[in-house]
Amino acid sequence: MSKNIIITGTSRGIGFELVQLFAKQGHQVLALSRNDKPICNLNLSNVTCFSFDLTDANAYLRIEDFIKENWTQVDVLINNAGALLNKPFSEISMKDFENIYRTNVFGVAELTRVVLPFMVKQSHVVTISSMGGVQGSMKFPGLAAYSSSKAAVITLTELLAEEYKESRISFNVLALGAVQTEMLEEAFPGYQAPITALEMAEYIFDFALNGNKYYNGKMLQVSNSTP
Repeated sequence: MSKNIIITGTSRGIGFELVQLFAKQGHQVLALSRNDKPICNLNLSNVTCFSFDLTDANAYLRIEDFIKENWTQVDVLINNAGALLNKPFSEISMKDFENIYRTNVFGVAELTRVVLPFMVKQSHVVTISSMGGVQGSMKFPGLAAYSSSKAAVITLTELLAEEYKESRISFNVLALGAVQTEMLEEAFPGYQAPITALEMAEYIFDFALNGNKYYNGKMLQVSNSTP
């Protein structure tokens, strides 16, 4: 049965692959990214794409309007978009920290808040975090703002699962290890990850559709490389 799926961060990497996987299976997809051209250029009949900036408070009204006008409900929200900063802690300004948190934490919270009224029993919110945000995992210098923001959405997910448990809407977070994406190349130039963007997208695709049967309020470590 066709479902209505919203995915952020769809211009490249995992998000770009996810849109195509859902579209091929006949689902209706709203693809959101600041750069909407890569997805729009695919001309997929069951995919709507428009430019969307998580840090722009007015942009959320457009999402709300789209759902009201085109869908009766949202079955899956995948908070995949993320901003990265690799900089020594001594050089990170308050503005730098704020910029990362505006996308990785505040944007995730606001989009989830806007979409939730359209979600129903068995809908699923999946947020993409990082192994860098997991307590006890290996940490890398330069990622203080990024990794701490990814830790924040893990706790946010646990809280939302508790707050909305009567609604039977599920909230889960996936902490990803190294995946061969443009963002990884920016963070660690020359590093070769053991998993491709498509391989990780296939896992997330299946988890988004089925993981809520088994999990709620959980953080799953999806990594075969990072301790």
